[in-house]
Amino acid sequence: MIKKICFIILTAAFFAVPFFWEPSRNWAPGIAVLSGIIFAVVWGNPFAGYTSKITSPLLGATIVGMGCGMDIVKVLYAGAGGFIYTMIGIAAGIGLGAFIGKKLGLPKNATYLVSVGTSICGGSAIAAAAPALNAKAHEVAMASATVFALNAVALFLFPFIGHQLGFSETQFGCWAALGIHDTSSVVGACLQYGNTALDVGTVMKLARALWIVPVTLFISWFVAGENGETEKRKLKLKVPWFIPGFLIAAAAVTFLPEYLPFITDAGKFIKDISKYLMVVTLFMIGANLSREKLKELGLKPVLLGIILWLILASSWCVVIYFNLVKCNI
Repeated sequence: MIKKICFIILTAAFFAVPFFWEPSRNWAPGIAVLSGIIFAVVWGNPFAGYTSKITSPLLGATIVGMGCGMDIVKVLYAGAGGFIYTMIGIAAGIGLGAFIGKKLGLPKNATYLVSVGTSICGGSAIAAAAPALNAKAHEVAMASATVFALNAVALFLFPFIGHQLGFSETQFGCWAALGIHDTSSVVGACLQYGNTALDVGTVMKLARALWIVPVTLFISWFVAGENGETEKRKLKLKVPWFIPGFLIAAAAVTFLPEYLPFITDAGKFIKDISKYLMVVTLFMIGANLSREKLKELGLKPVLLGIILWLILASSWCVVIYFNLVKCNI
């Protein structure tokens, strides 16, 4: 009972403290995910079954809420502008992942699950690719845990490096969207950097997430049959629901104020609330990393994830630093 009470108090605090105390907003996302990890590993998550189910829909809801404060025209412009960069990054990530995984002697499923999770959008991409590969539960868990651990590091490391390099908010949002795996960590890192970084990072990250569909098709057609398997697979392609939700919300606050003036203020309020809900979500995501999941991490999958992440993140950092990539919103 004490454990449950402490968990509930922390959850409420990660919403209330940033909401009422402005100086805490810069470091709250990082502290939230770290606190969740420490709580779960040291004491155990008393609501593990519940938080594992609620984090995904809560993450989606916060992203849709952030769309309530954005201009749809600027969103589409930014998404189109980052299309070519996203395509290059995903192709490089999966290609390098396949090459490095083979050199490390990793099984095919582990190689492609980690590569897809690193190249596109973390857990969502892994979940989409797993059925196409006929991946086992432990393979999915291993890849997810690897990507999650790197996401937690990125949440702290990216803002620090961005400030040291003097990145503008636009530059940082672009780098976070291209160099961090999971949507929640992109949003969490950008939330620490500033509102413009948050807008740029969210839009470009959602555009990157759309690549789940073509990449899953590629894996199903060209990768899954490499073992000589002939059985038919039921391929289910799913676009994360929060992407169209985000676009609809942004369109509503862009075009409806002409007829319903209160929509503008309401949208800004919803966007602000969504920022603080994201901090709570990050705490729950951290709390989903248990001791058992840590034990599932083998050295080689982690090594593959680290190598891929370092190559991709550092490459994007260099090209953005030298203004070879233009990110606008």
